[in-house]
Amino acid sequence: MVAIILIIVLVILVAWYIGAYNGVIRTRTHVQESWSQIDVQLKRRNDLIPNLVSTTKGYANYEQSTLKKVIALRNQLTEVPADDHQQTMEVSNQLSTTLRSLFALSENYPDLKANAQFSKLMEELTNTENKIAYSRQLYNSSVANLTMKIQSFPSNIVAKVHHFQESDYLQVPEEEKTTPKVNFDDFGQDK
Repeated sequence: MVAIILIIVLVILVAWYIGAYNGVIRTRTHVQESWSQIDVQLKRRNDLIPNLVSTTKGYANYEQSTLKKVIALRNQLTEVPADDHQQTMEVSNQLSTTLRSLFALSENYPDLKANAQFSKLMEELTNTENKIAYSRQLYNSSVANLTMKIQSFPSNIVAKVHHFQESDYLQVPEEEKTTPKVNFDDFGQDK
């Protein structure tokens, strides 16, 4: 009778251990998958940039420094090691900022703004930027789930035995956290 109870307890412990291990593996896989989604969107944006640059080049002869910066950041992004997520996102953030300034330049060039190909590229890039932002949120959410699994009892026992590591959250650059200062006097209000 004692042997049967020991066997049942052992079977329960083995089943729990397998379940906990698979849970941590599943959560780690979600983190990897969510990073892959970011990577796909970054590749999509990188593929759109040469078309944007060639479309813009003819109109923005005086804005060559911005175009060169976009190209340099795109190239820099392709050279970042695949496992350096934080560096990838830092360069990506710089590229996003530079692309926004390139879009702002279109205000100075009405012919460019009216160009159907430029408008389509701007729309595609805007959609891609939105997908990147969503994918970053998904990644950080997946990282939070993995962190909870690794730190919570009893799955932390399995995580420690198998040397599972927490992943780093993607950080928002400090300059994007600051609230822009608004001076209402600039809006022509009466004093």
